[in-house]
Amino acid sequence: MSELCRFNGITIHIYYNDHTPSHFHAKYGQYEMQVDFATLEVLNGYLPAAQRRVVIRWARLRRAELQDAWSQAQSSLPPGKIAPP
Repeated sequence: MSELCRFNGITIHIYYNDHTPSHFHAKYGQYEMQVDFATLEVLNGYLPAAQRRVVIRWARLRRAELQDAWSQAQSSLPPGKIAPP
């Protein structure tokens, strides 16, 4: 697991060699959700509504960077960091 970004108490992670579809994990306190960054659909899990909106808005702006990070992680390379909103 590699942390891509941290903001507003939320951490965004990506896992090396993770399953498809391409997605990231957003964690906030005891909550976690997985988001497909191509469709911005929540694949699994839950975040409170306010945090979910912030994460989806951030992902919409960072899709290209998320795709690059995913490609890196799938090749077992460090995915790097992505700027917060």
